[in-house]
Amino acid sequence: MQRPFATMLSSGSLVAAVAAAATALVSCGGGGGGDAAVATSADPAVLASGQQIFRHDTFGDEIFWSDTLKMHTVIEQSVTPRVALSVGLKVDVDALPQGVKDALAAGKVDLDNPQTTLTLLKLGAVIGLEGQVTTDANGVNHLARLGVTCAVCHSTVDNSFASGIGHRLDGWPNRDFNSGAVVALSPALNPAQKAIYSSWGPGKYDARFNLDGQNKPSVIPPAYGLAGIHKVTVTGDGDEVAYWNRYVAVTQLGGQGTFSEPRTGVNVTHGDQDLVTSALPALQAYQLSLAAPTPPAGSFDGQAAARGQLLFQGKAQCASCHSGAQFTDANERLHPVSDSMAEPEVPSAAARSATKQYRTSPLRGVWQHAPYFHDGSAPTLEAVVTRYNARMVLGLTPQEVSDVGQYLRSL
Repeated sequence: MQRPFATMLSSGSLVAAVAAAATALVSCGGGGGGDAAVATSADPAVLASGQQIFRHDTFGDEIFWSDTLKMHTVIEQSVTPRVALSVGLKVDVDALPQGVKDALAAGKVDLDNPQTTLTLLKLGAVIGLEGQVTTDANGVNHLARLGVTCAVCHSTVDNSFASGIGHRLDGWPNRDFNSGAVVALSPALNPAQKAIYSSWGPGKYDARFNLDGQNKPSVIPPAYGLAGIHKVTVTGDGDEVAYWNRYVAVTQLGGQGTFSEPRTGVNVTHGDQDLVTSALPALQAYQLSLAAPTPPAGSFDGQAAARGQLLFQGKAQCASCHSGAQFTDANERLHPVSDSMAEPEVPSAAARSATKQYRTSPLRGVWQHAPYFHDGSAPTLEAVVTRYNARMVLGLTPQEVSDVGQYLRSL
């Protein structure tokens, strides 16, 4: 039986990845039981339940993050708010009492004291982390347990209060979150292992490292704009969000439950109770309710975008794959490795997947989540178009490349 996300204990040492999150989202045959029956719901009660699960449910993964990685001890002893913010963790301003907000605004909160971090955890204000905080007779906080939720990677904030502190933006990928750097703080890892995790960098995560031993992180994808799209991960492994939710909850976060995928030979069970399956319907419904964000006013040139739309549909050949209302043909087909602008790469993301192929990425909200391609190798939308132009010999002029970029910014 394979072990969780960063655990693979062998001769007393951990050999695998860890990061925290709920990477993309999907579901299909071999997903561990019953996922194909999960339905989308617009019932407000179901959506509210799904939001609660997305933001706060750990699926019992405290066993992994606390008992195995000892992250509760690390945080209590050495993770200050300043350190937490520096690795991309976010603070939900709506979880802060007015007195705390006033003190923060006045510079009266000690951001260099781990006790402040524990106070924020006690308030439920650190997005994606769930801490069981106790206070002793001397008024000192202690972190008894720590768990991780989907939101740690797939939510960020609008920075309306301060950098890293604001209102939640569920579904937006946290491209500031350095999951590897967080895991590298674990005392359960040796220096060589810490070096691997530290190499991932902000906004990247390898969701297969602990299973195949290969290290090639991908950018954290958005979890919005998925309604109507069946293949929701970069390699299209499943047919609905619940597939990937189960995969991440069990194999990556260390949640209590089972994931089985015969196409990759993955069969992971944690614990003797299932805390994952019952959460999947509401969780999926909530995720499918998250619309892609519209571009900010003034963020693109309207005239250039109009020219770019004509190029997108014609000379640039984008619409041959980025088709339909969601700008993807993922419901109809997947694509061979040779179609990917991120290939050749070693190791290949497709080769490590169940499908051995890639899906066409949807483009709604694409303005929001640079860098691009699954490996993050294109820093801008113009860089994306430039690579297609060179590889496919499209003959686009620099102005046309720019115009297509402006059109993409308008989506």
